[in-house]
Amino acid sequence: MENYTYNSFTLQLEGLKVTEDSMYPVFLFFFFSYIFIMFTNVGIVVLVCIERSLHQPMYLLFCNLPINDILGNSIMVPRLLADILVSPSERFINYYECVVQAFTTHMFGTTSHTVLMIMAFDRYVAICNPLRYSTIMNNKMVMKLTASAWGVAFVLVAVLLGLTIRLNRCRTVITNPFCDNASLFKLSCESVFINNVYGLTFTVVLFISSIGSVVLTYTKITAVCLTSKNKSLNSKALQTCSTHLFVYLIMLFCGMLVIALHRFPQYSDYRKLSAILFHIIPGSLNPIIYGVQSKEIRKLLSNVFQSRKVLPLF
Repeated sequence: MENYTYNSFTLQLEGLKVTEDSMYPVFLFFFFSYIFIMFTNVGIVVLVCIERSLHQPMYLLFCNLPINDILGNSIMVPRLLADILVSPSERFINYYECVVQAFTTHMFGTTSHTVLMIMAFDRYVAICNPLRYSTIMNNKMVMKLTASAWGVAFVLVAVLLGLTIRLNRCRTVITNPFCDNASLFKLSCESVFINNVYGLTFTVVLFISSIGSVVLTYTKITAVCLTSKNKSLNSKALQTCSTHLFVYLIMLFCGMLVIALHRFPQYSDYRKLSAILFHIIPGSLNPIIYGVQSKEIRKLLSNVFQSRKVLPLF
């Protein structure tokens, strides 16, 4: 008969399976990835905040992405780095810390979708209704869109985790490199039917809303560009929309890969790695893609580096 430990507040993380030879290379890879994510994303946020020329709806809405990347990676990566350096038998985590980590993880994934949805709406108004853009996308609208992106994500994830923490726990092993909702409700010996139904509904509604809004807005944007003879408008649309679409596809591919690998238990190691990369890859690429594509950000960064070069040395 299997022995169960009921409602234990000390859980064990399975973590990544790394050999002694690969321990430090893996640690250094994730460490420098985290440093890069923090440096670039904090830099983008600071640049948008202090530079008045970037106080435009497009950049203010985009600012939600680096903030989300900072929060999502700050909760997960430092803990992952600490666990890599200890043996699997010593990777323990408090239950409440695990719940916070799971909440942050799902907030990160959900907010990535909702923020890209409001950014798609901004691009739609800018290209399809340029004469009324400043009237529609005023400061009040930007605040409403930002609040809705974070608010909807918060409510959806709060219900998701609320259904899980109500369950009694009879297991203590988290079969993941970090805590998430699925890992938490798998600790229970009770029926998780409601959790599965809500989780599936949550995922389907989020993906349909996200993909549907992006497809709809970009279909209308494409139609406007094809019928317009304004080369300046078409060039601007291509530049800003290709950037947004590329970021969206990266996020969508990483998310779908994690979901798909959940269906194949024999590939659990690949699933763990892909779940970590879902945080790291978008967080690393987002500031690079927008920094390279945005003429205003490139110009400001160029001015910053040039001003440093001409500073007198004492």
